[in-house]
Amino acid sequence: MPSKTVNREERAPLVIVGMALAAVLFLNLPVFIIFVYAFTTDSQTFTFPLPGLTTQWFGIAAGRNDLWEALGLSIRVALLATVLAMLLGTLAAAAVSRSKFFGREAVSFLLVLPLALPGIVTGIALRQTMGVLDIPFSFFTIVVGHATFCMVIVYNNVLARFRRMSWSIMEASADLGANSWQTFRYVLLPSMSTALLAGGMLAFALSFDEVIVTTFTAGQDSTLPIWIFSQLTRPRDRPVTNVVALFVVLIMAIPILLSYRISQRDGETQLNR
Repeated sequence: MPSKTVNREERAPLVIVGMALAAVLFLNLPVFIIFVYAFTTDSQTFTFPLPGLTTQWFGIAAGRNDLWEALGLSIRVALLATVLAMLLGTLAAAAVSRSKFFGREAVSFLLVLPLALPGIVTGIALRQTMGVLDIPFSFFTIVVGHATFCMVIVYNNVLARFRRMSWSIMEASADLGANSWQTFRYVLLPSMSTALLAGGMLAFALSFDEVIVTTFTAGQDSTLPIWIFSQLTRPRDRPVTNVVALFVVLIMAIPILLSYRISQRDGETQLNR
């Protein structure tokens, strides 16, 4: 009997398309409302239709020194937390994937547990631990707090790559006379680079907009999400807050989009092999 050819380019039913559009609107309509009210002329109330359009809030936001200080702190924290997460997450993934030891599954579970825990639980735990160790709250404590959950993102990405890799290429490299550093640089690193890069970008995005853990570990420092949260109690500054939120969304869309594209391209490469 002749086999039936499946056409993968068939259009989805209208019901499926409608449900997908509804889901997109449900997730993104609140963000669109923030964008709209960044241009309102009324700083006291939020009415629709808008009483008028203006771009004055963008200039006011650009002139806020406290905003720029919070933005700079958020970027520094996110960068350092991402580097720390990439280092620790990669080492942990290599240990779990390459070694067999008693309690390996329990260790793997404990490594991903911080991502599943509520942020407030993680924040309380970190605050109490730092209090017991008499560590003052500072830039360092924020980085440590963010690295605890950023590491999980990198760990999951790299571990998945390690499990798909053929470790015979490592043995082949050693047989050809390469030392450990050469094998890492020319064989292992290129094989896991896309997974590491995608995990690092997601970790940066996650750290940049973290609020709860930062609240418990920041002390007197104020990252950009904490700054935005503090502005919500000031009704006259809400349009400025909307402007900042607009730029945060646009900034965060870049690493998330790049991470998605890298993962998608990597998946297509794996399927074509």
